Amino acid sequence: MPAVNTVLVVGSGLAGAATAIRLAEGDVTVDLVEIDPGIASLGSGITLQGNALRELRGLGVWEEVRKSGYGFDSVGLRAPDPAGTLLFEMPDARTGGPDLPATFGMPRPDLARILHDRAAAVGVRTRFGVTVTGLRQDAHHVDVEFTDGSAGRYDLVVGADGIRSAVRGILGVELETRATGMGIWRAFGPRPASVTRTDLFYGGPCYIAGYCPTGENSLYAYVVEDAQDRSALTPEQRLATMRALASAYHGPWDDILATLDDPARVNYTRFETHALPAPWNRGRVVLIGDAAHACPPTLAQGGAQALEDAAVLSELLLGTDTLDESLWSAFTERRVARAAAVVEASNQLGRWLLDREQGDVPGLMGRVAALVAQPA
Repeated sequence: MPAVNTVLVVGSGLAGAATAIRLAEGDVTVDLVEIDPGIASLGSGITLQGNALRELRGLGVWEEVRKSGYGFDSVGLRAPDPAGTLLFEMPDARTGGPDLPATFGMPRPDLARILHDRAAAVGVRTRFGVTVTGLRQDAHHVDVEFTDGSAGRYDLVVGADGIRSAVRGILGVELETRATGMGIWRAFGPRPASVTRTDLFYGGPCYIAGYCPTGENSLYAYVVEDAQDRSALTPEQRLATMRALASAYHGPWDDILATLDDPARVNYTRFETHALPAPWNRGRVVLIGDAAHACPPTLAQGGAQALEDAAVLSELLLGTDTLDESLWSAFTERRVARAAAVVEASNQLGRWLLDREQGDVPGLMGRVAALVAQPA
């Protein structure tokens, strides 16, 4: 018998959807609420490392994911010169095991749809346009108030509602979310034949310029600059700004720029980060995913760490009949240090770039790969 019978999951991103699926598969009654009015369509693509694919396979969605994206096993480094010269290509670590791609790109909305369809199939009850406004708990239950005026009682509440978590705020958990000093332009568009993996360009007007194939006919491309307030730009100005920055890069970038003409496909965000020390729970309410740890995408591990949170939490809840301190201690032991190490490594890569410092990037990436290759 599981440790809980009824669970509320707040937030339907990777951490929330995966937790809801795994618990519902274990015969737990799960409600999932999401403040957005529908499956999120914002954003362009997502890069998933092998350890993320391992968790998606555990959720029973890998085959559908595989058909919706693009896998590859190497990364290239190119020069910011007029030819976009390929300096070298290196194999990427298969952190999910030898039978999964090292790296996989796909459109974010497609991944969200696949996970929500799976959640519905296993009995998760999802409500959009709703989040929590109040939490009151005793030794056995959590009473919840929702923005639509309804209420509910649950054995456990999982706050998977992102970097600005409402659940975290209601709990009064203090956590400093800080800007790293970098901002990223992303664009989604058609994939030219010249793009078959991620290539990274260092130098030029941006810290990083790169791209990731997300399907047979799609990719997302990005350039990373000093963080700035870009909020006053019109969509057309955002497109022009990204095009101007990216025009310093060549090789496959020339093919990408030839089709980068839709302002609606361009977005800008600043890198932010935080890492919540143990414990991540307050009684029968627990924070996971970006609500507990958020890192810039320099290692492409944010989604993977969210999925690992969901896997470990669900395994522990389904594997014992009591929600007690021993369960929370086991969760802390398996997740807090590992997630914090990934956050720190992601931030370290950014600091080296900001400081124009020649750090040991291969060594750092190798250590993170060795860490996440072991199941959480």
